[in-house]
Amino acid sequence: MAEFDVVVVGTGLKECILSGLLSICGKKVLHIDQNPHYGGECASLSPLEEVYKRFHVPGPPKGMGQGKEWTIDLVPKFMMSNGQMVKMLLYTEVTRYMDFKVVEGSFVYQAGKIHKVPVTEADAQASDLMGMFDKRRFRKLLLFVLNFDEHDPRTFMDMDPNRTTMRDVFKHFDLGTDVVEFIGHALALQDGDEYLDQPCLQTIKRIKLYSDSLARYNHSPYLYPLFAHYQKCPVLNKGGAACSFSIADWLFLLT
Repeated sequence: MAEFDVVVVGTGLKECILSGLLSICGKKVLHIDQNPHYGGECASLSPLEEVYKRFHVPGPPKGMGQGKEWTIDLVPKFMMSNGQMVKMLLYTEVTRYMDFKVVEGSFVYQAGKIHKVPVTEADAQASDLMGMFDKRRFRKLLLFVLNFDEHDPRTFMDMDPNRTTMRDVFKHFDLGTDVVEFIGHALALQDGDEYLDQPCLQTIKRIKLYSDSLARYNHSPYLYPLFAHYQKCPVLNKGGAACSFSIADWLFLLT
């Protein structure tokens, strides 16, 4: 009987990250899942009939074409190009098995109109998301964020990142409500407004991540895999097996 150092149950993204990293460290890993597909809650289901089975509803209706032509992601698959997920994929070398595409643009809905999020200085100058004076203030905020170092108080501009709220930071730069909403939701990707009354450190980090990710490819900070989202899961395991030990030391079971 084969012996393993670690048994990992479930093939969700975090389980596959754990398995891949353990395998790189030389552990024998048994990875099992009760489902007939990889991915857990972040799976991409195909054919289309599998989606209806999962949610226990009849279908699909006629006119949807062949089920095998559909792949439905259960969660969004966008990744920040300079984020921890991409860094982890590079570290485990599984990028040899995956292809990505830079998202060509992102948009926000404001005041009854759809606006393209500016990614270059020319875009920013032409954008009607902000007035001329707001653009200058916004630029000052971005320079503050880009120069910010949580370990260097000289970059704080007399604002304690662990005590000063993000609302007070926006007030410091005299930014209007529309600009605040744009920064908070389109750049920092906050899904609510609670962050405004919380210490500013995490939001500054989010804006900095957006800016650093944008700098990598110039067109957009977002990457997405050309194939289904769930494929990040098996390739993490494939990468672990290829990096440190033979395939025989890695066993993946779907039941």
